[in-house]
This record gives sequence, C-alpha cells and structure tokens, in this order.
Amino acid sequence: MGNRRRVAAERRKTKPAVIGGAIAVVVAGAGFGAYALYGGKGAEDRTQSTSASADQKAKAVKTGPLSATEVTTTARTFLTSWQQGRVPAAAAATSDAKAATALLTGYTKDARIKDVTLTAGTPTGAKVPFTVKGTVTYKDTSKPLTYAGALTVVRDTATGKPRVDWHSSVVHPDLKDGDTLVTGESGTPPIKAVDRDGGEVTEAKYPSLGTALDSLREKYGKTAGGKAGIELRVIRGKAAEADELSDKTLLTLSKGTPGTVKTTLNPTLQAAAEAQVAKKAKSSVVVLRPSTGEILAFANASHGFNVALQGSLAPGSTMKVITSTLLIDKGLASADKTHPCPKYFTYGGWKFQNDDKFEIKNGTFKASFARSCNTAFISQAPKLDNDSLTKQAQQAFGLSMNNWSVGVSTFDGSVPVQSQAQMAASLIGQGGVRMNPLNMASVSATIESGTFKQPYLVSPSVDDRKLATASRTLSAGTLGQLRELMAYTAGYGTAAEAMSGVSGNVGAKTGSAEVDGQKKPNGWFTAYRGDLAAAGVVQAGGHGGDTAGPIVASLLKLGG
Repeated sequence: MGNRRRVAAERRKTKPAVIGGAIAVVVAGAGFGAYALYGGKGAEDRTQSTSASADQKAKAVKTGPLSATEVTTTARTFLTSWQQGRVPAAAAATSDAKAATALLTGYTKDARIKDVTLTAGTPTGAKVPFTVKGTVTYKDTSKPLTYAGALTVVRDTATGKPRVDWHSSVVHPDLKDGDTLVTGESGTPPIKAVDRDGGEVTEAKYPSLGTALDSLREKYGKTAGGKAGIELRVIRGKAAEADELSDKTLLTLSKGTPGTVKTTLNPTLQAAAEAQVAKKAKSSVVVLRPSTGEILAFANASHGFNVALQGSLAPGSTMKVITSTLLIDKGLASADKTHPCPKYFTYGGWKFQNDDKFEIKNGTFKASFARSCNTAFISQAPKLDNDSLTKQAQQAFGLSMNNWSVGVSTFDGSVPVQSQAQMAASLIGQGGVRMNPLNMASVSATIESGTFKQPYLVSPSVDDRKLATASRTLSAGTLGQLRELMAYTAGYGTAAEAMSGVSGNVGAKTGSAEVDGQKKPNGWFTAYRGDLAAAGVVQAGGHGGDTAGPIVASLLKLGG
C-alpha cells in the first residue's frame, strides 16, 4: 500500500451495541461494574476462601456447554466495547487478547473506520451474527461502509469463562489470521482486464474470476499504465500469502485510472463455463488451446477460492494418462497387448482393488485403460523405481516443478517421490499426487499436441517473462498409443456417455478420487477435441463420467 502518514484516531462516539433487541450501555468509569466484568473479583469469587486448595479451585472451573445467557452476554460485552472504541475491554472478552488488540487498534488507526455501529442478530447456538455500519475517511474523502459479520463464543478451558473465539474474520469476513486492514492510496493501480476480443472482463460478468482479477492487478497494476486510487484493502499476512491469496479491495473511496491488461479468455467459452459450473455444486473447469497453451476459460461454482487454477486435489484415474505413457515408454504395456487386470493386487502391504471388484480376463491394456482398471497399473509397481512417475510428470508433462508463469497465481501440480504402497497408489492418482483442472487440462493438451505448452492467461510478450518447458517430448509411438487409448475411452469406455455427440479428433479419461471422511469421491474428467483441451472436477460428486464429464464435454462441443 506504500507509506502513509499516521494520524491520531478521532474520539470515538459511545453508541450502544444492540444485542438480540436489547440495548447494552457500558458507562465509562462505572467502577465495580467494569472491574467485575473485565477480570476483577466479583461477589461469587469473594465468597470463596482465599486458602482454598488447588483441587477446590480446579473444581470451581466451569465446564460443559455454554448457556444462551453466556453466549449473549459475552457477545454483548465484546460488541459494545468494540463500538465504543474501548479496545482493551473488547480484547479482554476474546480468546486472544494480544491479537485482538492489534487488529482492533488498526481498525481505527490504519483502516480509518469510525462512527461504528454494531447490531447483533439472533444467536444460533454459540454463533452470533452481527452487522457493521461505519464510515471510512481518508483526508477529505469519506464513504459509508456496511457488511455482515459473525462471532462464535467458546469456553476457556483454563478459566471456564466464555470468550469470543478470536480470529481475524471476526473483524471482517474477508480477513485471514495475520491479515490487516488499511485505507489509503493503493500501492497498486486498478486494472481493466479484457478478453481476447477486447471486451471487459469483470467479476459481475464472470463471478468465478474475482480472485484471478485480484491476482492480475497485483502482478500488472504497476506496469499497465494506471493511476492508484483511495481504497480500503485487505493486506495479506504470511498465512494468506502461503495460500497464494492476493490483497483484496473492500471499498473504493475514489477510483484511480485503470491500466488495460489483455487476457487470452474466449468470451463465449467463459460465459458457457460459468453457466455450467453454476449447475453443479463444488465444480471447477478449465479450457485450453493445446497448440499455444492459452487459457480460454476457467470457472468455479464456489467463488472464494480458485480451485480451477490453484486447487490441490488427488486427480484419481485421470492420472492414468501420465502413468500409461510411463508404462509404454518402459515397455511394460502396449495398447493392443494382453495386460493383467485382476480383482485384487497387493503391494507394499496394501490390497488394491477395482471399482465393484471387477476383473478383465485376458484383456488388453486398451480395455483396462478404457474401463479404468486400477490393478492393471498397480501390478506394474514392482517393476518401477520410486521416482519413475515423478520424472515422467516433470520431464514430459512439465508438472511438479513449481515454475509455471501463467500471469496469475497457480498450483503447478505435485507428484512427489514415494515408496511402497504410496508409490503404487500414485500410479492411479491417489497417494501424494495432487492436481487441479488446469494441470489435467494441460495433460490432455500435451497428448493432443504432442508437446507440453505451459498454460498462460496473459501473453508472455506483455512482460517478457519466460514460460516453463518440458525437458523432453514423448515419442511418436507413445503418443500414438495414448491417443488411441483416449479415443477408445471416449467412444466405448467410461467416458463414452459424456462424450456422446462430441465429434472429430477426440480423446478422454475419467477419474474418481477417494477422500478421507467424504462419502462420495471427487469426480474428474479430462479430454480434448481438436485444438481444445479441458478438464474438470466435481468435489464429492461421485464418478467423473457422470459429474465432471458433462461439463467438460459441453465446452468442447462449443469449440467447433
């Protein structure tokens, strides 16, 4: 945000907080009342003998569920103190007084929010919703601020007293622990993102793109020719930075002049992607152009985190595309040769099985791939080195090296070196393997084009950045067999129903990834059609062919 002059906080107005319809007023200097409420010894404590034993004191610590009165009273104490600007009193009502003091002090001093009114809603158990109304003022510019918040009351295990469970999100729902709020001249000017045809790209138009637009501004705002405005912003701390979350604008007091950043998005595909994920909860999808690596569309049903580009999920059987190239390269499999697909295979102490415990007797590798036979891949684990899959993913597919430069924050996939059962599980996209739709769309794009092209949202010519490359290409023989396997799967295998009606040069692979504590697996689907490649995931959706498959196929149909 740049350096800012610190000004003294204005005297806070002492308005009461409204809690569940009741007015709570804490009068400054009310001696005993304040002392008893914020840590002093009240009448109950004074009845105890000062010579009570440690055991007797331990028994006096209250335990068990919170009462409705405890929840309401604690919330009232905190909100009233916060509203009146009595930071020490508000912080004392929380589970982390030090962190609360810092953030509540900065709320007035750095964020410059004053004249705050806090109104509590009806509690649900230990959770109390509330609304915040205030005014943000910077120099001669002011603007009203309104938002909804919530707090949760917990019982302190040491004292037995109810406290507000402190997290930065108590102050504002967009804050992660360690974040701060600051108002001033934004260090990064705003941007106007446009699609490949020059049309403006906004969050209102494409709801999935909010976090990506923040990331674009962070990367290109200072070089796109814009001028900074006055804003209330979330400045991310180390924890949020580790999750690759960008600073976020909460309120614009005065607009700056935006610079223009051109993206590779196709407006028709982007609109269709938004519509498709809106139909299926927890779904995400990405569409690429294999010949260039351009990202043509990406969308998420949930808008708080960009799963499509930054997700880190086990990809299930879509990983078998990479594993198949490894087995074919090493002479351990061939499309039309007989390949084992038993009901079970034990390796490293784990007993692996196929969905519904099926087996294919005297079948080919093509049949095993099309039906997604797990044991056909696991059975080859004894013949592989621990780092075989890792090297294949890195060298031929450009994954798992954390060096993609897309133009926005991304997760570039992870295929760690593992041993025994975990290594075997990695061959079928479980174990420690982690991917997202961007990564798996890139895998299909590599098979279709024959060469890894690092995906990008902003052309490298804009800032002369270097794109990641793969150290080798797959052989013509391996590529030919993979295209045959994926085409057969799209026409006759687990992807056939979803790909019905998708004509031309096509290929696909389905996947289901088991997740601990989740009743249904994550459903995956990756495919290509001509110079389009796409991948999607539906978390806790079930089989990929039934969930992510229709989303991906519908977008491939639009590509012509």
